Amino acid sequence: MIEKLGEKLTHIYLKYMPNAFVFAILLTLITGLGAYLWLEVTALEIIVSWYDGFFDLLAFAMQIVLIVITGYSIALSPIVKKGIDFLARYITSPWQVYFIVVFMGLLLTLISFGWIVITCVLARELALRVKGVNYPFLTACVYFSANTWVSGFSSSIPLLLNTENNFLINSGILEEVIPTSYTLGSTLNITMIFTLLILAPLVILILRPKNSSNKEIRDLMISKETTSNQTIKEEALSLKLPFRSYSDKMNNSSILQMIIVIMGLVYIIYHFSSKGFDLNFNIMIFIFIISGLLLHKTPMRYVISMKRSSSNVSGILFQYPFYAGIMGIMLYTGLGEKLGQLMAAQATIDSYPFYAYLTGGVVNFAIPSAGGEFAVVGPSIINAVKEIGAGLPAVEITELVSRASLAVAYGESLSNLLQPFYLLLVLPIMAAGIKVQARDVMGYLVLPFIIFFIIQSLLVLYCPM
Repeated sequence: MIEKLGEKLTHIYLKYMPNAFVFAILLTLITGLGAYLWLEVTALEIIVSWYDGFFDLLAFAMQIVLIVITGYSIALSPIVKKGIDFLARYITSPWQVYFIVVFMGLLLTLISFGWIVITCVLARELALRVKGVNYPFLTACVYFSANTWVSGFSSSIPLLLNTENNFLINSGILEEVIPTSYTLGSTLNITMIFTLLILAPLVILILRPKNSSNKEIRDLMISKETTSNQTIKEEALSLKLPFRSYSDKMNNSSILQMIIVIMGLVYIIYHFSSKGFDLNFNIMIFIFIISGLLLHKTPMRYVISMKRSSSNVSGILFQYPFYAGIMGIMLYTGLGEKLGQLMAAQATIDSYPFYAYLTGGVVNFAIPSAGGEFAVVGPSIINAVKEIGAGLPAVEITELVSRASLAVAYGESLSNLLQPFYLLLVLPIMAAGIKVQARDVMGYLVLPFIIFFIIQSLLVLYCPM
């Protein structure tokens, strides 16, 4: 029965869900229409807001591109290939592939959301080695496994609350920072992590499709060879001139590259020794670059690895501005703030965590960035929580604000399962040379969304802080 329901939902997505770019266009029109009908703004004001936001995510888009290609470059190194080969000896059935991909993905994205690219490479390589793996479902497993990121070291909202002179303090909404002991280190967050680590792989196993006919990776290959027959080392050697040259010596010099690696390692040590375990996109990209340089040994090999890694990132490059435009409409017309106020107005001392969770999920469709979303709805939610808790001790108010903030983060993350924005991070690797689109994947995520929506709603309402 569960398998049939999953197949039905997948068929619905296949039939009705357009390409991810068309989805972004439709969402733009829906958001603009919502602002026009609900707020006293003109069509021109909406268009201007759309344009004003259009380029707000350029830096973020570049970070995402670099996370994908630098992470993929590491995965193309010989040592990683040997590690995957070793692991594959002990994984011989599809259910083991699904389980290990989800479990490893949950652990990796606890460290950084960018590490989902490592999960992608692991999943793809296992799909090539193990027969009977439903590849669209496996892609859904990878995407689903990113749900722990808002509970981990790179979670935007808790890190923002713990940042000195953040916009909430500067605007008088908060009087002081909220330490991560109230958010990432809370009982609620630790419980959420273990709930995902234990239940998510089991849910995936229960929901896994039994049939992989015409859906294995080799069935979906656009061509039977999706990568070069040459290794990176062989291709680097083939580019040498037929005679001795200083240019070839420099291109293939490990000494030059190792000097840069040593410089990079010195900074990485300095960063963590001076700033603590401060993980953000920039330092993750830097670590990926230095690690890739170390693993590929020479400049020419690294150049080739980056060329191979960069072959499928067009979706990120041109679609992110459209989502930034949607965010611009939400932000500059006041639609996001109005929605946050509406949700907050319905909340009571007992129900406010659920409304914060629901707000995080709904607004995420228009602002698929936890930090950007919280900048829009966070002030309304925090002010509502402070009004609800008026008269309570300061420590209890801080706990109320922390619970609401975590609820927004959890809702934002889980609702990604229903929209393909961050699937753009997965598909450049999982769909390289493979006939897989967002609509082939998203249907498998509906039941996991429903199950964990219920579980997370109960946790944000009743789990102690």
